[in-house]
Amino acid sequence: MNQPLICPRFEKAMGILSQRWTGLVIYQLLTGPKRFCTLESSIGVSGRVLSERLKELESQGIVKREVYPETPVRIEYSLTEKGQSLEPIMKEIENWSQTWLD
Repeated sequence: MNQPLICPRFEKAMGILSQRWTGLVIYQLLTGPKRFCTLESSIGVSGRVLSERLKELESQGIVKREVYPETPVRIEYSLTEKGQSLEPIMKEIENWSQTWLD
């Protein structure tokens, strides 16, 4: 029996979104810009892992890092237009989890 081919773009998208903590980072940023410490405490991820995920999402054009030249320096993370376009997907996952998971 022939297996259906997986679209390379779909496979790449799943590779990005399936990385541990990535979905939770995106979900937290849907409500607006957040500082690193806020993301770290709300998700419960280590700083090192969160830093890696944010850098990866930034390199993918999903997250924007904004540095404010204040004292002390303030850095906020927010979703780009590309990242915001994931909102319907994240909301559907949220709806599915409310219906099907204990």
